[in-house]
Amino acid sequence: MSTDPNATETTADIVSPPNEVAAASPSSAGFFARLGPGLVTGAADDDPSGIATYSQVGAQFGYGLAWTMLFSFPLMTAIQAIAARIGCVTGHGIAHNLRRHYSPWLLRSVVFLLLVANVINLGADLGAMGAALGLLIGGQERVYTVLFGIVCILLETFVSYARYASVLKWATLCLFTYVGVAFTAHVPWGTALLGTFVPHFEFDGPHAMALVAVLGTTISPYLFFWQAGQEVEELHRRHVKPLCVTPRDAGPELSRIRIDTMVGMGVSNLIALFIIFATAATLNATGVTDIQTSSQAAEALRPVAGEFTFALFAIGIISTGMLAVPVLAGSAAYGVSELFSWRQGLNYKLQEAKAFYATIAIATLGGVLLNFTSIDPIKALYWTAVVNGILAAPLMAVMMVMAMNPHIMGRLTLPRPLLIIGWIATVAMALATLVFLLI
Repeated sequence: MSTDPNATETTADIVSPPNEVAAASPSSAGFFARLGPGLVTGAADDDPSGIATYSQVGAQFGYGLAWTMLFSFPLMTAIQAIAARIGCVTGHGIAHNLRRHYSPWLLRSVVFLLLVANVINLGADLGAMGAALGLLIGGQERVYTVLFGIVCILLETFVSYARYASVLKWATLCLFTYVGVAFTAHVPWGTALLGTFVPHFEFDGPHAMALVAVLGTTISPYLFFWQAGQEVEELHRRHVKPLCVTPRDAGPELSRIRIDTMVGMGVSNLIALFIIFATAATLNATGVTDIQTSSQAAEALRPVAGEFTFALFAIGIISTGMLAVPVLAGSAAYGVSELFSWRQGLNYKLQEAKAFYATIAIATLGGVLLNFTSIDPIKALYWTAVVNGILAAPLMAVMMVMAMNPHIMGRLTLPRPLLIIGWIATVAMALATLVFLLI
């Protein structure tokens, strides 16, 4: 849904600001029905690459860095809420707003880096899914990788948006596989909770690298693009105008975004915490401290935690991958489509947005093809972290400026608490990137 930008800004300027603490409107479908973009975004953050990171943290440091999940929670919640707010208020995604209000070179640089990072991440996730299925049933891992890629493309292209969004939302339940893993791993809960609520940090290279890895995994640019794009999709689905046009209706909508994002990021970090617990109780406890991929983590669990725990972990890798791959490909498609002013959105059918769906297919197949090259997947993930690090902090800074610009947001600029936490998250990400590049 597009509106004339000048008309949008004029309308927003003359209407008084809404009461943002208004409660979200009740729904007969209940609390879960009101969750959506934030929940799916948070769940997609626990992709196979993220699982590998959390597994390594648990294997290497035991419960010592479990507190990083609490530390990162408010930071990722704030920045994702800001991304969602930009989409819902303006009726456009992040790249579209960059194109309208900022330099073309900035837009092209952001979209290019996003596309590169997402394709590499897609390759790593699809490869991990294929490897996990190979561990479970045997057979050719690369064949499974290709099949997973094709299935994800078909689902994202040919299933209606309403049904697809519902499927993704229910698919978040697969994350609780890792809660089961933790409870079958005989976690010493007193020690685990102490590591969660009492921070411990040593100022050395390994601890710094682990902290950077956690921040880089939990705060990723593709999640910004996806959640903003999904908020725009929701406007289309419900046939409502952007909030800058109808700011008096903003209270319930902004309350919904706040709750949805807090729940989504809370689920994401809770599951990551359970992955750390599970690998600390099994791998770290038996001297296994070097895990580089999620499939290695699953395989390492087999001899020390049993077949059932191993199977749960491997099934979780496949399930979370099926959730994350569409998000990675979709966020790339939103960015590229907004760069070239193509019609975009999962609410459109294939014949109505061919370029958008072609970008999804090309990005996914590009990830598949990476698994047939001589590129080392571990090095590929390293460079993904580099690209995301280069992109994340500057993009977060631009989003903060954007969200405080009344010419873009009308009277719905950020409230002070969100402004403060958003800038803290931006500075933390910038420092983490600097440390990552210097280590």
